[in-house]
Amino acid sequence: MRSLIHAFFKVRVEHLERIPQKPAILAVNHLHHIDPLLLLAELPTQPHYYILGDARTLYNKWWKRFILDFAGGVIPLERVWKEEVAVMEAAKAGRQDFVELATAIKQTVPTGEDIHTLRQIDRIILAILARGDGMILFPEGRLGTAEGKLHLPLKRGTVIYALRAGVPIIPVALIGTHDLYLGKELTIRVGEPLHFAQTTRPKRQEVEVALEKLQNAMLAMLPTNYQEPTGAKLLRSFLNHMLW
Repeated sequence: MRSLIHAFFKVRVEHLERIPQKPAILAVNHLHHIDPLLLLAELPTQPHYYILGDARTLYNKWWKRFILDFAGGVIPLERVWKEEVAVMEAAKAGRQDFVELATAIKQTVPTGEDIHTLRQIDRIILAILARGDGMILFPEGRLGTAEGKLHLPLKRGTVIYALRAGVPIIPVALIGTHDLYLGKELTIRVGEPLHFAQTTRPKRQEVEVALEKLQNAMLAMLPTNYQEPTGAKLLRSFLNHMLW
């Protein structure tokens, strides 16, 4: 996977040594569907890092299935997309031409937020951390819309898992992945670990304090004046859509 990514992009990794050789949660901003693959390709193999991935996006083509089955590290989950949520909302608002499609989505696509699924995710993440491996989580809960920006507020799950498992959170900034083209420089910037006292039942205030620290750490690593390079952008359309 690493060789494939390096064939298309210039990858720069900053402060990789900050990732400890023990269980941790990497909290990463999310700009493109390539982000999980980029992280899995560049991270150290010990401890082994896992990522929760959208099964319908990551496994919808044979070549993606081949690479991911070979590389490992992805826990596939089926959940509704924001575009499908928009269709259902439009149908509720009176768009009759969307009613049939909205009904099909509701009947066949898991929301990913039902109690059974959330409990399953909870068990998986805590078991991975307990056995000495790490997790990659995207606390924004969705794709971002611009370089240097975070979709706020961050989801609480990342800090809750860290508090319950007693593992550090490593803030990580991805820079350059929002718009892809041949030879684009993609940066993975690793921040200083955030440590919190372990608690099996995190209180609301503990979660809010940890979440604020994580948010500030992630924002501090993102560029405040990011400018896309000018010039020819070869294979731009292909590279931006190959993972859909």
